[in-house]
Amino acid sequence: MLLELADVTFSWPGAARPTLQLAQFNLAAGERLFLHGPSGSGKSTLLALLTGIQRPQSGLIRLLRHDLTTLSGPQRDHLRADHLGYVFQQFNLLPYLSVLDNVLLSCQFSRLRRQRATTLAGSPEAQARELLARLDLAAYLTRPVAALSVGQQQRVALARALIGAPELLIADEPTSALDAERRDAFIELLFDCANAQQTAILLVSHDPQLAHHFDRQLSLPSINQAAAETVC
Repeated sequence: MLLELADVTFSWPGAARPTLQLAQFNLAAGERLFLHGPSGSGKSTLLALLTGIQRPQSGLIRLLRHDLTTLSGPQRDHLRADHLGYVFQQFNLLPYLSVLDNVLLSCQFSRLRRQRATTLAGSPEAQARELLARLDLAAYLTRPVAALSVGQQQRVALARALIGAPELLIADEPTSALDAERRDAFIELLFDCANAQQTAILLVSHDPQLAHHFDRQLSLPSINQAAAETVC
């Protein structure tokens, strides 16, 4: 199992009730999971726990057999850099860097991903160019990302998340700014690139129209035992 949670409870400081209470949550290697829920259901909190940014008050969170709850902050940072790709809702690209340099950032923080990119394509730059070509961005390699459209920036963020073949890609509301046609095209590109390197996908959204693309869908409110009034 790639990712496992068991008996996890998390409360924000000062909160009267827990935000999350999860008896169990699993994700298999290579699986494509669609996780949905309304605002306030705990999606952002869950992602913070899965990525090791936050630690629960109790329970087990295991990524690739590493228990995140027992690791130090630097150890969690290292594990995240090596094994997780992340597509942020607002992309979080560096506007003063070129398209190519934004994609290569992931490899600068992880020796393992540099090695994987080299194995896959000969070098990190070569894999970055391959990903960007697949995403129809080969003509924009030296252009600052701030000069790109929203859809193009989204594809740069996807390439940055996928370079170096991370075992898990997490996408947080990645299609919220897209119309239906561009949304479906992005999901197809996401799956195409992830399948090529056997990367599992956890996509979090409030849009139920995306669900049919995935191997499995899961409603966070259905598994979160915390009171509905808790704030994410």
